[in-house]
Amino acid sequence: MARQHFLVVAYPGQGHINPARALAARLARATGAHVTLSAAVSAHRRMFPSLAAPDEEVHDAGADGGGGISYVPYSDGYDEGFRLFAGDGEAAWRHAETFGRVGREAFAGVVDRLAARGRPATCVVYAFLMWWAADVARERGIPRVLYWIQPATMLAVYYHYLHGLEDLVTEHAGEPEFTVAMAPGLPPMAIRDLPSFFTDLGDTRLAAAFHGVRTTIEQLDIDRRSSSKPPMVLVNTVEELELDVLAASFPDLDILPIGPAATSLDGGAAAAARASRDLYKHDEKGYMEWLDAKPAGSVVYVSFGSMSVVSRRQKEELRRGLAATARPYLWVVRSDDRDDGDGDLHAGDGGMVVEWCDQVRVLSHGAVGCFVTHCGWNSTLEAVACGAPMVAVPQWSDQDTNARLVAGWGVGVRAATGADRVVEAGELARCVETVMADTEAAAAVRRSSAAWKAKVREAVAEGGSSDRNLKAFLDRIANVA
Repeated sequence: MARQHFLVVAYPGQGHINPARALAARLARATGAHVTLSAAVSAHRRMFPSLAAPDEEVHDAGADGGGGISYVPYSDGYDEGFRLFAGDGEAAWRHAETFGRVGREAFAGVVDRLAARGRPATCVVYAFLMWWAADVARERGIPRVLYWIQPATMLAVYYHYLHGLEDLVTEHAGEPEFTVAMAPGLPPMAIRDLPSFFTDLGDTRLAAAFHGVRTTIEQLDIDRRSSSKPPMVLVNTVEELELDVLAASFPDLDILPIGPAATSLDGGAAAAARASRDLYKHDEKGYMEWLDAKPAGSVVYVSFGSMSVVSRRQKEELRRGLAATARPYLWVVRSDDRDDGDGDLHAGDGGMVVEWCDQVRVLSHGAVGCFVTHCGWNSTLEAVACGAPMVAVPQWSDQDTNARLVAGWGVGVRAATGADRVVEAGELARCVETVMADTEAAAAVRRSSAAWKAKVREAVAEGGSSDRNLKAFLDRIANVA
């Protein structure tokens, strides 16, 4: 294994880089192999802001809780970054075309330069949306594996949608309660529980974003047709969470659930080191000390992640709803998602508003009793791993499906929203009390959250399901290489 070199390539978003970095750290720690993480220049320069040049290679010796990771960026044609919801559909499609063309060419250069330096990649791990990295690896005869950073349920939904169900789902896209048998191992799913890509058909920005999902699945088909062995897919999930779908939905794929992808689940030094390389600067307010002063299970934590755009009306409804609970709250409102007047969101009502925070440390804190979340998969899985009950307020993409999983596992409730995705103050307050009040129903959610936390911790421990699956992947790659 000393000669093995894993090249992990990720999309330049916080929610994509976090699981990529966590996997890179686990690979380095487990094997002693060289591990390189390649993200776009826009993300690389935010992770390492003091570089002399934005494409400078960085070696981080053990800072991610692993055995050392090198960071080598690629250009995707948008070195200043790209925000999907800041423009229109034309801009989104232009980005999709440029990302595929320029990113592919630049990543090919990364692979070739590493080989010329005596560090040839022996396995390319291409994360979600990085379909062109699989092309580059295939052309050079390098073993490759897809790293699926959403739940296995989502992979099954996309896979079967694109293999026979697209016309049926599209026909009923305007019927939220219409149910579809999406995949073996899954109960029939209502249209409202499927990805927004399938239903928000008038938003051309979503159509452009879905192009990356579609072509990622197409890469699996190419590998499936060209080899006698099924393509390997690492999935950022826990086997016990999705047993039925994992057992029944993927006869043509070699699925290995290895999650949750987090360098640390206890908020310790490894988590702090990971957070120090976030794309967003952490707020300097003493939010951890603030949490230390709060009673156990008393705080409502609110975050809609790194990409969602929260409307001014939604912020006002959140503010009113949080105030109505009369509970202390910690609320993340990113600097790039603020409106005039947002500085008064917490005035006089016992809350703290921060621009960004170390979410794993917050969710691990005993004072946190509830997580109001957009249900991005990283946030969802981190909450399950930390035992934090959830109020799900899905916004787009896979988040409706994730919210369905949250309710199904008994670890939270899904808030009702209008067509504009806004949860009103009264509904928010009702949902928070549903999981935090001194009632049997709330106690049941807390018990389920604690039980799943224990199962997840067992999965990642030595000999657990995720640990075994990672070792199985390493054995298979060693034999291929």
